[in-house]
Amino acid sequence: MSKQIIHTPHAPQAIGTYSQAVRVSGGDTVYVSGQIGLDPVSMTMTDDIESQIQQVFSNLKAVASASGGSLNDIVKLSVFLTDLDHFALVNQIMASHFSEPYPARAAIGVKSLPKGALVEMDAVMVVQRL
Repeated sequence: MSKQIIHTPHAPQAIGTYSQAVRVSGGDTVYVSGQIGLDPVSMTMTDDIESQIQQVFSNLKAVASASGGSLNDIVKLSVFLTDLDHFALVNQIMASHFSEPYPARAAIGVKSLPKGALVEMDAVMVVQRL
């Protein structure tokens, strides 16, 4: 098995030993690394949960686009929250970025996230080969 590394300047650069996304060769599956609310230009993040959620979806959209797809090609989305009280807000904002049928999803409460983020999301996409 070989793999294609996906990278776009329209999403934050990796802040560790990982790629923004990886496409598995011989298939249409793309694994998108966790995205936090970092602005890709300034590499900074607000303290506001709503802004962070919006930025996470923008970052996911940028990586999806660089992979030859869109948010609607996401088949599995994992949401990590430092406060599950924000789950309803994630649902509200997610509804403005996705159309039905929605992807499978998990929401997980965690103690902390990189860079002090309040939310992180990763995804699995199925897209047509480039």
